[in-house]
Amino acid sequence: MNFPNPDTPLYNHPLPKIEQWLQENGCQQNPEKLHCWWVEKPDWKAELLLDIDQLTIRYIDAGVDGSDIQRSFKYSLSRRDLEEAIFSGP
Repeated sequence: MNFPNPDTPLYNHPLPKIEQWLQENGCQQNPEKLHCWWVEKPDWKAELLLDIDQLTIRYIDAGVDGSDIQRSFKYSLSRRDLEEAIFSGP
């Protein structure tokens, strides 16, 4: 099964495709909390949560004062828009 078009809202993606998309972007699933994912890039690290109606990302120690930065995105956004928003970093 191929990915839906990148401009397709994330809510139209089957869960296995969302999980594959996260893995392809360097995310690792928490084996104890399957809705939680972790990603670490050279300049930042973050926890992603697949909530009921949105994807929430918490960039760890990303604030000017070392605090976390949290953002939430509705699944109605396209996979392309979410990828650009999330994986470009805080």
